[in-house]
Amino acid sequence: MKLNPGLHLAYCTNVHRGETWAETLAALEQHTLPVRRRVAPGQPYAIGLRLGQRAAEELAQPATLTAFRHWLDRHDCYVFTINGFPYGNFHGARVKEQAYAPDWSTPERLTYTQRLFDLLAELVPAGVAGSVSTMPGSFKPWIEAEPARLQAIFANLTACARHIESVAERTGRDLHLGVEPEPCCYLETTAETLAFFESWQASEPAVAKLLPRVGVNYDCCHLAVEFESPGTSLERLSAAGLRLSKLHLSSALRVRPDAAGRQALAAFVEPRYLHQVVAGQGNVVRQRFLDLPDALASAEAASRDEEWRIHFHVPLHASPGEPFSDTRDHLLGALDWLKAHPQACAHLEMETYTWEVLPPALRLGIENQLVHEYAWTLAALAERGLADSSLATRVAVEAQR
Repeated sequence: MKLNPGLHLAYCTNVHRGETWAETLAALEQHTLPVRRRVAPGQPYAIGLRLGQRAAEELAQPATLTAFRHWLDRHDCYVFTINGFPYGNFHGARVKEQAYAPDWSTPERLTYTQRLFDLLAELVPAGVAGSVSTMPGSFKPWIEAEPARLQAIFANLTACARHIESVAERTGRDLHLGVEPEPCCYLETTAETLAFFESWQASEPAVAKLLPRVGVNYDCCHLAVEFESPGTSLERLSAAGLRLSKLHLSSALRVRPDAAGRQALAAFVEPRYLHQVVAGQGNVVRQRFLDLPDALASAEAASRDEEWRIHFHVPLHASPGEPFSDTRDHLLGALDWLKAHPQACAHLEMETYTWEVLPPALRLGIENQLVHEYAWTLAALAERGLADSSLATRVAVEAQR
């Protein structure tokens, strides 16, 4: 939906199953339209579209793309952003580190992302910028084992930026890619992200002119897990001249790893996704674990007086309950920064994709959960003058139905 001042808000449809285009469209019909009718009746409704490789290839068929454009018009919906992070299967099977494959060192990642921009240019409304979020270069252990991947990553990102520039010039659309830092990936912290962009520019002089086309997708869950300050992080990225392509409005799980905390964490162990754990105290990171079971198996880590932050996206609208807390304070800090810099980023996307693997006590019906997340988010935005208060009030009432 369109907010103040020139902002766009959507939820990311990666919460729904769907690897083919038929499955993706069916999810939009089954889940997105009911949410749309509850939170945005009578006004244009924004969709944060997740397209895997197979769905993107199928949607690229001219007749299929034309039919989807008619579908959007019929339902008064529009697409301003695409999640291009998960290339293949994302629900129903073990994903873990394969969420980062193929990485940016491969031609498959380049071709897939270029196709997403070709599609986005046909879908985004006139006068609205279009963004695609993508994975953070590679999974860090892969780069450590094979450092030569880095030059291929630079080359493919340059080729992608040139493609985006070409499509933008041809269509008159403002299009941009957002690289998304994530725990235990090649880009995981603000410092690593800044260093990456510096190294990429040093690898080829032409990159500097292409930077408006490639920036950062700031995921609040991810940077909170890294014990970063949102205001400081966003200020550093902006001061370095990097485009803030999109803000992912997301929250992570946090807990003290005492006996009660560790016992309660067992409910969050599941076989599908990586749930990286960062242990620290204050703003100091002490240790990182690739997955939650690794942290739980570490007797040494459990003995220290510290906090664990877990890469497990938890609902925005409710606390996970004792002994846990969450990182909504980081998200709200990011919105405080946006209030002070309202032109810095126009794309906001709620991304709680873990609905299927949440412990049952945290899981509402999916449409109800999404409406509650809209209500919480719109209230936070309205408090900062970034959304209309009457809209926030109406959606809050709807969430209680």
